[in-house]
Amino acid sequence: MAVGARSGHGEPEDRPEQLAEPSVGSAGSAAETPSAGAYAATKDHTVERPDGEPDDDGASNVRKQRSFWKELPLLIGIALLLALLIKTFLVQAFSIPSDSMQDTLQRGDRVLVDKLTPWFGAEPERGEVVVFHDPGGWLDSTEAPEPNVAQKFLSFIGLMPSSEEKDLIKRVIAVGGDTVECKKGESVQVNGKALDEKSYIFPGNTACDDEPFGPIKVPEGRIWVMGDHRQNSLDSRYHQELPGHGTVSTDEVVGRAIVIAWPLDRLATLPVPDTFDQQGLNAAAVATAAALPVLGVAGALPLVFWRRRRLTGGRTAG
Repeated sequence: MAVGARSGHGEPEDRPEQLAEPSVGSAGSAAETPSAGAYAATKDHTVERPDGEPDDDGASNVRKQRSFWKELPLLIGIALLLALLIKTFLVQAFSIPSDSMQDTLQRGDRVLVDKLTPWFGAEPERGEVVVFHDPGGWLDSTEAPEPNVAQKFLSFIGLMPSSEEKDLIKRVIAVGGDTVECKKGESVQVNGKALDEKSYIFPGNTACDDEPFGPIKVPEGRIWVMGDHRQNSLDSRYHQELPGHGTVSTDEVVGRAIVIAWPLDRLATLPVPDTFDQQGLNAAAVATAAALPVLGVAGALPLVFWRRRRLTGGRTAG
């Protein structure tokens, strides 16, 4: 008799490996094996069909997979939410509408702007290319084309540069506490240090011959900005009659442009030029260095007087 399941007559339960081995009769032939339609008992006493599908009293436990078309709206919603969060807190795309930042940026370039670091209190630094909201009166004469519904939606979630917001992009030349000036035929000077702008200024341009300025003391919490195409940029120099005297509040800064993302043949980062790393450019550092000798003398005087008084007292007592 073939072994298929427990007999129910007190015989020990056969091990799984015994079930897999056919029994051999006295005549040396293999015993009858279960037919293809028969059921075999598994170790946990559930019944399994020969084709591997479980059977629970004839009911199938196989779940139907959810349709792709039913999941698609959910996937789209998650993607749009992530895009909106990224645009709001991390990175936003902006389009360059003019030639004021040539040759660094060309008209039509798309740049990605870092919006994360300002959330942690980071302030714009000299040499960075930043996007900022119109401080008021800088773009009054500029009319933006009316966007359609699709453009408005894509701009809202950050997949397309905004055409409604009045934003500008310039290079930070000086920050709060700096003194900046430029005389005709000379270089821009920050805290008395001349900037070497050959690496980013538009070829053939002068530093400020079209609009000399300064010296100007930049208030704390504000920045002085200029375009790289100096003779084609209405930057801080041309708005000194407005509140702020040409400077821009750091609260108006959207973020730093970190990379040219489009077109692909212009893919590049936007680093800070080396001239802004020169020694002595930082006004705070210059002031601290100048004050160190004075502070040293002031700190040493009490010690000198105390020691002299102690020595004098000792001689008098002797």
